[in-house]
Amino acid sequence: MTRVLITGRNGQLGQELAATPPAGMELRALDRASLDITSETSVTEAVGALRPDWIVNTAAYTAVDQAEQAREQAFAANQTGATYLAQAAERAGARLIQISTDYVFDGTLGRPARPDDPTRPINVYGASKRGGEESVLEILGDRALVLRTAWVYSATGQNFLNSMLRLMAERESLTVVEDQIGTPTSTKGLARVIFAAIQSEVHGIHHWTDAGVASWFDFAVAIHARAWLGGLLSRPCRIRPIASSEYPTRAPRPPDSRLDKSSLRSILGDPGEAWPDALDQVFARIGK
Repeated sequence: MTRVLITGRNGQLGQELAATPPAGMELRALDRASLDITSETSVTEAVGALRPDWIVNTAAYTAVDQAEQAREQAFAANQTGATYLAQAAERAGARLIQISTDYVFDGTLGRPARPDDPTRPINVYGASKRGGEESVLEILGDRALVLRTAWVYSATGQNFLNSMLRLMAERESLTVVEDQIGTPTSTKGLARVIFAAIQSEVHGIHHWTDAGVASWFDFAVAIHARAWLGGLLSRPCRIRPIASSEYPTRAPRPPDSRLDKSSLRSILGDPGEAWPDALDQVFARIGK
C-alpha cells in the first residue's frame, strides 16, 4: 500500500484528490490547520508522524493580484513551504510532487511552452512558484516531480468557472478578455494524472492540462451555454470580448499559457480529455 500525503486539503485540487483515491493508495489529506507548510515545525511533525511514500503539495498562495503587494506571504507559501516539504521528504525517504503553474513563463514563445524552456515569470506569483520548483528539485533531485498546469477549475472553490457563474447570475452583460489563451483544466483530469504519475514514479519537470486551446472569452461563452441549457441561469447574459488592455490587473498575465505536455503523455499514455468534454462532466456535478 502506497502512503500518500496531500497538503492543501480544502483547495479545489486537494478536495478532488482526497475524493478519488485509486486502489492501492492510502491517502491522508491535511488542511492548513493540520499542516501549515509555512511552518517548518508543522511540516516536520506531520511528515515524521505519517511517514508517507509520496507527498503531493497542492497548498499554495494563489491570489495572483494580491501577491503583488504581499510578496512575503506568497514566497512563504510557494517557495519556503515547498522547501520545508522537500527537506522533510528527504528525511523520510519520500518522493514529492510539487504542483506548479504556467505563470513561470512570460507567454511570449508563440508556441506551447516545453518543460525545458527557460522560465521568465512576469509577476510575483509566478516568481514565487518558480522559487518553489527550484528548491524542490535541488533538494530531492530524481525524487521530485514538478508538475506544471494551467487554468485549473472545478465545481467547488474559487476559480474562473464559479466566478463566471456568479457574475452571469448577477449581471445582464459581462466583458471577458479574448487575447489570452490557454487550456481550461478540470481537477478531475489533473487528479487522474497525478495518481498515474505516482504509480509510474515519474520525476523531473513535466506539464499537464486538458486537451485543446481556448481564450478566457471562449471559456466564458462555453460556461454560459452550459449554464443556460442546464437551467442554472434565470436569464441569458451577454458576453462581450475585450482586449487585456481594456481590463488592467495589478499583476500582468502571460498572453499565451499553452503548455506542451508531450513528455508526460509519452510516459503515461494519456492523451488528456478535450476541455469542452471535461467541462460537460464538471457541470454534471454542479449542485450534486
